[in-house]
Amino acid sequence: MADRIKLNGLQTRTLALLQELAAHEDFATTDAQSGEVTIHHMPHAHGDHMHVGRFAVSSRFASGLMNPSVWVALERKGLARSSYPLSITLTKQGLEFKTGIREQMLEESDH
Repeated sequence: MADRIKLNGLQTRTLALLQELAAHEDFATTDAQSGEVTIHHMPHAHGDHMHVGRFAVSSRFASGLMNPSVWVALERKGLARSSYPLSITLTKQGLEFKTGIREQMLEESDH
C-alpha cells in the first residue's frame, strides 16, 4: 500500500525529517508495543538551519514541520497521527515509507 501513497514535495520533505527526528531520543519516544514513534519536541532553527543529532538540516527542508495542513495530510494517508501542535506520532507505515530524499536533506554538522 505504501507504494500507492502519493505525497507532494512539502509532505515528502516533512515526513523524511520526521523519520529522522524519530530516531533521536531528544525528540521522540517509541511505543514498545506498537513500534510507533511520537515526536514530542521539534528542533528550533538558528540562522538558515537546524540540528538533528549530528546533522544540520537546511530550514527550507523543515518548512512543513509546524504546518497543520501537512500534519493533517500525513494523518489522512495513514502515515501519522496528529496532536497538532503538541506532538505527532509516526505509524509503522510512516516510519517505513521510503521518501528517497534523506541524503539530500542531511549534512554532517561542523558545530
